[in-house]
Amino acid sequence: MAEKLQGKRIAFLATDMVEQVELTEPWQAVKNEGAEPELVSLEEGQIQGFSHYDKADSFKVDRTVEEARADDYDGLVIPGGVGNPDTMRMDENAVDFVRQFFEQGKPVGVICHGPWMLVEAGVVRGRRVTSWPSLRTDIRNAGGNWVDEEVVVDSGLVTSRKPADLPAFNKKIVEEFAEGRHEQQAQKARDAVHADATPS
Repeated sequence: MAEKLQGKRIAFLATDMVEQVELTEPWQAVKNEGAEPELVSLEEGQIQGFSHYDKADSFKVDRTVEEARADDYDGLVIPGGVGNPDTMRMDENAVDFVRQFFEQGKPVGVICHGPWMLVEAGVVRGRRVTSWPSLRTDIRNAGGNWVDEEVVVDSGLVTSRKPADLPAFNKKIVEEFAEGRHEQQAQKARDAVHADATPS
């Protein structure tokens, strides 16, 4: 059977305190299907993975977010861990990098606390999204429709709640990355930006 993601490059956006299993398992899932994953982070060097509150392994950064452009990739994965997206959402380059994928209609997979990046990028308005439960209010305040489900797919955006959801999450991101660009994704991004720019 042919590898579904042969020739595709997938960016993994993460920094220190990333929930390790939410980085390594999706990474392996896309690699198994022939994709070339790359770790994009805030700075060169390595990032520190965590297993809940305990330090785990370190991972080599392939490219900084300042250098990276969505044009160079076919999809994006944003793992969770509390400190990981909370740090990244303060970085304008990281937020812009995320927004580029939505504007280009490219598939994106986000899990656990990762959707904080979607809120910051202004791309959740009008979408069905799940996450770690503590992000529910943030997502609703940003105009998203938060649901408590194992995996949710909305026009190329795949979201899940926690590490236990990884088997379903990994299966869906492979499917969406294989499908490629979603025009609906790009349109929703345009609509969200327009809605945020319109005075209430």
